[in-house]
Amino acid sequence: MGQQHLDRLSATDAAFLHQEGSASHMHIGGLALFAGPPPIHAELLEHIRGRLHLVPRYRQRVAEAPLRLGRQRWIDDPRFNLEYHVRHTALPAPGDDEQLHRLAARIFSQRLDRTKPLWELWMVEGLAAGTFAVISKTHHSLVDGVSGVDLMTTLFDLDAAGSPAGPPPPWVPAPSPSSAQLAAAALQDTVGRAATLPLRAAAAAAMRPARALAEARETGSALAEVVRHGLSPAPESPLNVPIGPHRRVATVACSLADLKTIKSALGGTVNDVLLAVVAGAVRRWMHGRGQRTEGLDLRVCVPISTRAKGDEGALGNRITQVVAPLPISQRDPLERLRVVRDAMRDVKDSRLAAGAEAIAGMQDFAPPTLLAQASRMNFSGRFFNLLVTNIPGPQFPLFLLGRRLQAVFPLAFLAGERILAVAAMSYDGGVNFGLIGDRDGLPDIDAVADGIAASIAEYVELAMSAPQPIRPSA
Repeated sequence: MGQQHLDRLSATDAAFLHQEGSASHMHIGGLALFAGPPPIHAELLEHIRGRLHLVPRYRQRVAEAPLRLGRQRWIDDPRFNLEYHVRHTALPAPGDDEQLHRLAARIFSQRLDRTKPLWELWMVEGLAAGTFAVISKTHHSLVDGVSGVDLMTTLFDLDAAGSPAGPPPPWVPAPSPSSAQLAAAALQDTVGRAATLPLRAAAAAAMRPARALAEARETGSALAEVVRHGLSPAPESPLNVPIGPHRRVATVACSLADLKTIKSALGGTVNDVLLAVVAGAVRRWMHGRGQRTEGLDLRVCVPISTRAKGDEGALGNRITQVVAPLPISQRDPLERLRVVRDAMRDVKDSRLAAGAEAIAGMQDFAPPTLLAQASRMNFSGRFFNLLVTNIPGPQFPLFLLGRRLQAVFPLAFLAGERILAVAAMSYDGGVNFGLIGDRDGLPDIDAVADGIAASIAEYVELAMSAPQPIRPSA
């Protein structure tokens, strides 16, 4: 029987745990649609059981030291039960999109049990034309969006025939640590990191004094720029009201080729186009509610992966976030795209992204109580109005037990006083939007989804008639 390694959560992972509350659920996931017929549930269980050794974190739970003396640890769950995590349900046949969205919303309205590994899969039968769905739900502390795409390869195959996994290696959970062991590990971490950090910094400075000084100045300037940016609060908007625990879900599907046509004809990146599309959708939604948008530019939070090349498949979050304007005040869609493109270019050229990453790195040395407060500030309403995330996915078909994955709609999380979050993911020539909203604050979430579809169509029409790409502002 092995000994427990007591892997410590990273600062970012711990922040997602600290942020969670009765109304803020910090799990993410998605809604995946497959060509049928659905597999037998026992077959799906065996398929997952045969590949769980490739993602050992999925058999681990969170453990906390007494009196919250240190950051939480990942430990093996001695009572791990795959049947608890892989659920099976059905809609009244033939189930439609509205029924599936309601089911996904109910599943996402429930917090994950902290005493167990922080993930669930739900296989859903009863859909029209014999298709089926899989709703995934994983705590953000376990895996971020980009890493999550890597982890999909453990369950999916590249062709319908699949690849035999063979019998899984036996799994024996390591003994659970005692409270005293957790406390001792936390104390050792605190003392060790506090002692080694100045020594490492001093050694680096002694070896390259000029470079160390330049890096210190650059980091200081970057942090100052983030602080100055954060002191100016995000504007009030109908998107920013108190939320409850219950959710709504909506989806939109479009072609990646359409988005590339837009960016090629009008300039910018696919991510710039996505943000401009969301700006147009929010503008339409507000007008549909009879609200004015003149002079109102919201702030959008855009998570950026800092996962280095070669880190694909590594567990844990390696992300930072930047805040950019969402120009819903602009009537002209071309001007909305120009503002977004210029702003994202400025963010990349400025020190904002570097400052955000520096703050994330500094959190690795923050005591747990300070880290908890910092994470709540990070998601507070004062910094941004809306979360929009774009996840690059594989541009080739994937299969689950011989069934082709037709589409996957990512779902983000709600935290702070924000009633909407938008996630997009590219897959096999398509780009699929998943919208998650507060059930009471956003009963008209479908109007936002319709606005995304209308905004994409508007940009495609403009792109087809554009003589040349729009040049960035000076």
